[in-house]
Amino acid sequence: MTKMRLNLSIILAIPAWLTASAHPSSTPSTPLASLASATKRAFLPNDLSTSKTALTCGEDYGNADDGVDKLAQVATRLASSINAIADIPSGGDGAVIAEMSAPLSQAADIDAVNDAPLLADIEMLSDMLAEVVKKENPAVYDLYTTFRRLGMKRAANPDDPTPFEEMKKLAYDISPHDALGVMKTFSIALNLVNAAEVHHRMRLVRKNEHADDTHHIGPLPMIEDSIRGTMEILLEDDGVSPDSIFAELMSQKCEIVLTAHPTEVNRKTIIRKYRNISELLAHLERPDLHPFERAEALNNLRGIIAAIWGSDEIRRVKPTVQKEAAGGCAVIESVLWDAVPSYLRKLDAQCRVTLGKKLPVDVTPVKFASWIGGDRDGNPNCTPAVTQEVIAHQRLRAAKMFLNDLNLLYSELAISSRFSPELEALAATIKKSDDAREKYRRVIGHLRRRLVRTVKDCEAKLQSLAKSPETLSAEAAFGALEGWEDVEPIMKTDDLMAPLKVIYESLVTTGFELVADGRVSDIIRRVAIFGLTLVPLDIREESTKHTLALDAITRHLGIGSYKEWDETARLSWLQSELTSRRPLFRIRDVENNLLGLDPDVIKTLMVFKVASEQEPESLGAYVISQATSASDVLAVMLLQKQFGMEERLMRVVPLFETLDDLTGSPKQLETLFGTTSYMDAINRKQEVMVGYSDSAKDAGRLAACWAQYTAQETMAEVATKFGVELTFFHGKGGTVGRGGNPALYRAILSHPPNTINGRFRVTEQGEMIRQNFGSLEIAERSLDIYTAALLRERFTKHIEPKQKWRDQMQRVSEASCSNYRYLVREDPRFVPYFRQATPELELGILNIGSRPAKRNPKGGVESLRAIPWTFAWAQTRMHLSAWLGVGAGLNSENEEDRATLREMYEEWPWFREIISLISMLVSKTDFSITKNYDELLVDPDLMSLGDEVRTMLVETRQAVIDVSGSKDISGPHVQLMRASSMIRNPYVDSINVVQAELLKVLRAMPADDSSDLTPELKEIKKVRIDALLLSIKGIAQGMKNSG
Repeated sequence: MTKMRLNLSIILAIPAWLTASAHPSSTPSTPLASLASATKRAFLPNDLSTSKTALTCGEDYGNADDGVDKLAQVATRLASSINAIADIPSGGDGAVIAEMSAPLSQAADIDAVNDAPLLADIEMLSDMLAEVVKKENPAVYDLYTTFRRLGMKRAANPDDPTPFEEMKKLAYDISPHDALGVMKTFSIALNLVNAAEVHHRMRLVRKNEHADDTHHIGPLPMIEDSIRGTMEILLEDDGVSPDSIFAELMSQKCEIVLTAHPTEVNRKTIIRKYRNISELLAHLERPDLHPFERAEALNNLRGIIAAIWGSDEIRRVKPTVQKEAAGGCAVIESVLWDAVPSYLRKLDAQCRVTLGKKLPVDVTPVKFASWIGGDRDGNPNCTPAVTQEVIAHQRLRAAKMFLNDLNLLYSELAISSRFSPELEALAATIKKSDDAREKYRRVIGHLRRRLVRTVKDCEAKLQSLAKSPETLSAEAAFGALEGWEDVEPIMKTDDLMAPLKVIYESLVTTGFELVADGRVSDIIRRVAIFGLTLVPLDIREESTKHTLALDAITRHLGIGSYKEWDETARLSWLQSELTSRRPLFRIRDVENNLLGLDPDVIKTLMVFKVASEQEPESLGAYVISQATSASDVLAVMLLQKQFGMEERLMRVVPLFETLDDLTGSPKQLETLFGTTSYMDAINRKQEVMVGYSDSAKDAGRLAACWAQYTAQETMAEVATKFGVELTFFHGKGGTVGRGGNPALYRAILSHPPNTINGRFRVTEQGEMIRQNFGSLEIAERSLDIYTAALLRERFTKHIEPKQKWRDQMQRVSEASCSNYRYLVREDPRFVPYFRQATPELELGILNIGSRPAKRNPKGGVESLRAIPWTFAWAQTRMHLSAWLGVGAGLNSENEEDRATLREMYEEWPWFREIISLISMLVSKTDFSITKNYDELLVDPDLMSLGDEVRTMLVETRQAVIDVSGSKDISGPHVQLMRASSMIRNPYVDSINVVQAELLKVLRAMPADDSSDLTPELKEIKKVRIDALLLSIKGIAQGMKNSG
């Protein structure tokens, strides 16, 4: 399908005159209307610009045909006269097709046809918000519209400093309460943009499907990053046989690990409201809607927006680990519980249509796990008791969810004849039942009673824990089921799966296959994916904690200090103890502290006791953060052995997360694989976690990327040498600075050769969980992308980097790392500059996570976690963590170097993907915004560093453009742009200006414990803090990432 792509300057004019009848406006100048009229001029050449009164959304265009003609005329002139946006391609065949379902934040420009409904939705929602604000607080409304108007002027004339200066003056004069109202309005407005985009992503997928050729049949979208499009490519373009595709699909395994990293800035109640808005937008598009239903839906939208305006969007209390875990469960219960079987039904149908094969009902190409409740690294709030409570609560929730499913299944399967012999035999084993003839019900009824017993046991367990919240009893939730006291609880997945499969096979063999493929299949798939625990829980702990625990034990035993031994001595002792039958200590002595151990050591050891008491299915991996040596892994193996876990060992996963650790990781694996006792214990299967965010914080983006690439390559070679099946666990954040990649499909395909092999484990955290799994359709789409990417990667012939590319990357890495580390570690101005120029010190009051921002509360930047490090720079629009060192690495005086880099960009997908991602982040930077923070917040003797950093940014921008071969356009603010930024920046600019002023005033106010803080000042300070928190939230939503 041929598409005409137009500049945003034209497209933003569309909604008001193309959709006025659908979305009547009661406000003369809406946010999107102003955005359209001003931003339109921002990217037009002078000869195409109009007067201040022309081309506004409020202008009378005459009839719609006249408007379309004008649009086409200007578009033609634009196409022939300018290239207004520096479009850096992402590369890869079919990228344009895949882009149709991508978020706007990944698009290079606005599409005149496809994106017009999105802009109309945004305008309608903005109208509704404006109505609410104007009614509730006219003064805030006036300030909001003034800020917005100035933002539009700034976008229209980026080289004119006047609008920005006026914004700064307005921010200087704003009162505390008005600042709070304005920040709240902008924050809501940007969340509404995001809600509209969530709906728009699926709208584009559906539109593409309706426009598809009729001979392409299938339930999944015909786009490259869908399993349907991938199968077509493999069959038609690559010549892969259906049998080979199906075999790989059956064997591949992707596990998505939900984590509670503090990057989700919205409260759960607010998140639900925005999800409802997305759903109502979809409802409004139904062609069969009655006028009353449409009016009712519009009123519901207004009501939700009014409720959001009236809500307190700020978390007043820091969430507990238990609440974070409950949030993870909520994602499963509210979305994934339905999305997973729904997607697998479609995958099954697609396999039948495309491959002629049926997907086995218990095959699970995608699974889930969790860190929430088990991640102890730097979080003193995640105690052994908390881990125990989280596991019990997840079992309770799983039992209740399956009990509800079986209640529905019981009501459906009232079949009284034609049973398989296996079903007859199973029913005969159940002695107490009123279902004599309806034998499916006889089996299901017994399973229901066992699940009630499971619920009861879990409730008793939780109630025995003092801090457990009250739970709803099984009777209250599902009604009394007699006889539950006489049955055993269901503790193992197979105890539920086995009878369900007997029911399924019986239905299929006796002519009820359609019945079997309904709810029975859905429940089996849920059991296969979620098990009896919803998600297995990983445990993560820092390596030094294990070192200190073993040191305390060796000192108690009188054999020396484990901590002071060198690596050779540690390995020798660990290997000896792993083969010894003699325990190092009695567990009850640790529980009663008869060994005189430090409380922190006891906590570390008690985690293993809690783990030893759980069903193996409740637990996943034991991840060792800051792993540096083979002894770190063997130490955890030994501690598991001491607590009786030899027969049910958790797999031990070293996390290599600094440049040195990544470089040394192959050697550590070689040592481990050369240890006989270790190889016997792991059954020749090893998982290794690669840390993306901390390695980037340690060495800079480019150096970290190259270290990750080469480390994975070499570790894979070591595993092959020893005959070990190696799985990489990718610890990526949502942002580019922390290893994230919004273009997931291409990202997986660009991994180093022979490092995935159908096995992929990755973290999803913070706001990325909501973006990828926040609604049924988006969740199914995300599952489809993961499944398709792993399948395509298995058959992809990767580009092996040439030696000169490797040499060039080594040069780039060294230059980049040196530049990055000099500024961050050696320049004495950097730490105070960072603390003054960003809201890093204020992020702690945001209450967005249970974990402290620092591993060591007394440490400096080196102890700061990668999340607040990235978050702080994103707030000021500097995004330094994503690009610092890049310019120094890519720039070279040698023409041969420059030619090689351009060749790498053209021919090497891995390198091209990195440059594309960096360009996206660089496009979000803003010179004037960052300089304003400096002028208001930074000491005069540090101002020079800010200027130096901005000079580095200019060099980085130019280096990225040079390598990619893109054409630059004039103007310091629009060298690299993305469609998302075009819409959001005029909103975010205003928030940034007010935030900088708030930081300045708050830092000058008396401390909380100062006698100078009068009650009146205390109240003013509280209001300003609330305004600051809302500004942080608003910028995070506008940037579409927080950490």
